[in-house]
Amino acid sequence: MRVTQSLEQTQFISALDSLESSLSTNQNHISTGLSFTTPSENPAAAGSVNALNQVLSQSQQFSTNAGSAHTTLETESNALSQLQNQLQSVYSLALEANSGTESAQNLSAIGAQVTQIQNTLLSIANTQDGNGNYIFGGYATQAAPFALTPTGASYSGDNGQAQVQIAAGETVVTGDSGNAVFNAIKNGNGTFTVTPGVNNGGSVVVGNTSVTDASTYDGKPYTISFTGASAYSINTVPPTTGTYTSGQAIAFDGVQISLSGTPATGDTLAVAPSTNQSIFTTVQNLVTALQAPTNTPVGKTQLSNSIASALNNLNQAITNTGNIEALVGGRLNAITTAQSVATSQQIQLQSSISSLQSLDYAGAITQLDSENTQLSAAMQAYTLTQGLSLFKYIQ
Repeated sequence: MRVTQSLEQTQFISALDSLESSLSTNQNHISTGLSFTTPSENPAAAGSVNALNQVLSQSQQFSTNAGSAHTTLETESNALSQLQNQLQSVYSLALEANSGTESAQNLSAIGAQVTQIQNTLLSIANTQDGNGNYIFGGYATQAAPFALTPTGASYSGDNGQAQVQIAAGETVVTGDSGNAVFNAIKNGNGTFTVTPGVNNGGSVVVGNTSVTDASTYDGKPYTISFTGASAYSINTVPPTTGTYTSGQAIAFDGVQISLSGTPATGDTLAVAPSTNQSIFTTVQNLVTALQAPTNTPVGKTQLSNSIASALNNLNQAITNTGNIEALVGGRLNAITTAQSVATSQQIQLQSSISSLQSLDYAGAITQLDSENTQLSAAMQAYTLTQGLSLFKYIQ
């Protein structure tokens, strides 16, 4: 093959381009700190890095979700703690009012304190998170879920519970609805209630109530009727009759009811299964009872029974709040564990990516120096070669 000057120039330029390209690539590696910046430079490693980056991105998203859920649940936990404290305050005030020595003026003052706590409870029920969302509205987070009414409070939220994914195959509930926290609370002792008849004229006060034998308790409503100061009957099948003694319990069909005071003939007590009752209704009923006249024996008896009922209902509300607090605490623990696992995973993934993609600076710099030397030598050689052309010697 004939070697012409043009061919030599073409070959040299091609070699020079290849050397300059390699030099540019190496400079890019050094500036970025990466051993490759395009998949074509190392297809196998690039594929592995891409797969690892996808896993890393997913893990980081889970961490973001977990952080957001943790903040929301912390807000709920604080609200529940405040709710618990306020309920305990109402409970203490109810005990104070039940001493039997408080004047009508003092009872009214206690009622005013309970009313103020009712307003605080409303504020807690309408708690908002850092984004302005109402945490006890279920899915309805844009409007205040509770509003006070003459008998308690209305609820305009729903029963929704938002969830977020905090790890592969693991989600966590980020809130509880207002119904679950404030409304769905069994009244009485949680199983049944005992309510004195509105027209009772005696002084019977309901004390402790309990289920003594769950196997015989059928959950049906019954009426205890007093046929005299020391006799009663219950509409069981067959009817139950007995002798009443103040301070002793009446027991039937697996339940036990402690009573004190003297009944009037015709007085009744309604025994019925517990139903859901709002915290706001419980507190409002207590306020109403504290503001009612107590200047008659019947009025005092009604107040005692109303306070006893309030104490039972408040105890149920306190227990319910504590149970939900425990659930929230468990969710927070789950998030903390997931975040710890995710952090360890992300460190490992970043280490793996680094081992595949990080640059060996010492080797890269050595190669860069070598390529710079080769480029300089090539330029000098080309210059000298061009000076040896025969055309320069033809006269």
